[in-house]
Amino acid sequence: MKPKRKSSGLLWVGGIVFTFFIALLGYLLAKVPGFDHVGQLASAIVIAVVYRQIFGYPEMIRPGIGFSSKRLLRFAIILYGLKLNINTVLHDGIGLLIRDAGVIIFAILLTIWLAKILKADKNISLLLAVGTGVCGAAAIAAIAPIVKSKDEDTAIGVGIIALVGTIFAITYTILRPVLPLSAIDYGIWSGISLHEIAHVALAAAPGGEDSLAIGLLAKLGRVFLLVPLCFIFMYFMKRKNHDQDSLENKIEFPWFLIGFILMSLFGSYAFGSHIPVSEGVLSGLSNLTTWCLTAAMVGLGLNVSLLELRTKALKPLIAMLITSICLSILAYFIA
Repeated sequence: MKPKRKSSGLLWVGGIVFTFFIALLGYLLAKVPGFDHVGQLASAIVIAVVYRQIFGYPEMIRPGIGFSSKRLLRFAIILYGLKLNINTVLHDGIGLLIRDAGVIIFAILLTIWLAKILKADKNISLLLAVGTGVCGAAAIAAIAPIVKSKDEDTAIGVGIIALVGTIFAITYTILRPVLPLSAIDYGIWSGISLHEIAHVALAAAPGGEDSLAIGLLAKLGRVFLLVPLCFIFMYFMKRKNHDQDSLENKIEFPWFLIGFILMSLFGSYAFGSHIPVSEGVLSGLSNLTTWCLTAAMVGLGLNVSLLELRTKALKPLIAMLITSICLSILAYFIA
């Protein structure tokens, strides 16, 4: 029995190491011209999906891959809380926070409505709606366990949001010189309409330091609203399953959100004031978050079947694209 347990432990560790190895390949691929705008996360998912189609799912190390796609994902979301400075949002971004709330409601309702008209896959469309409205991959990862999303649907949603968000961010930088917007207004426009924090940084940077600062502040407001949004989804999921007694339909409390809140509070009020922390440590924690999230997404990407991607993802993608365009137009006028 002992050798078997030891072997199982090695395979479990091997699965985790495998996801980090593909994450490393994604990191290297993101250094290649063209992929440098896509980023490590999306590059790693592409590699994972291609691996799955050519070599199949690595069944022997399934437990470790499952650990990365579930437990490591929740750990990454908890660490992601450090990126949110609650103090800054509450003191300097109340006006932006109101616009952020409107943007989130608009994006989710419009995407769901379009998905219904197009008869698109409901689960993928919902994930894309949340990702578009809130904060891309992190929002999808947080909502997925609450709505009981399949791993492959989550991976498809993350891949689409990363790709489309990158295209929009690059488009913003191209439009920047011809738009009649001040640096501040351009930053706000980027912050309340683009998908990921990285996309906002990419688009707002050409506008200067003020543009980048206000853009990130606007984006942090959307991240801040992720927590109440998750609890709203929990409420509706519980109501939906109220009359069904099956254990499979019971909603597990997302304890990782409590960790997200605690890390946000810690990062907002402890770092730099009560606890002196060097830039190197903060940078290290940020990199750890990125690597853990990337490895987790690799685990999800290994569950993606391109056949199902073709049949399930096209219509949700169309709905999300229309929403993203409408959101950009709306945000332009309220920036």
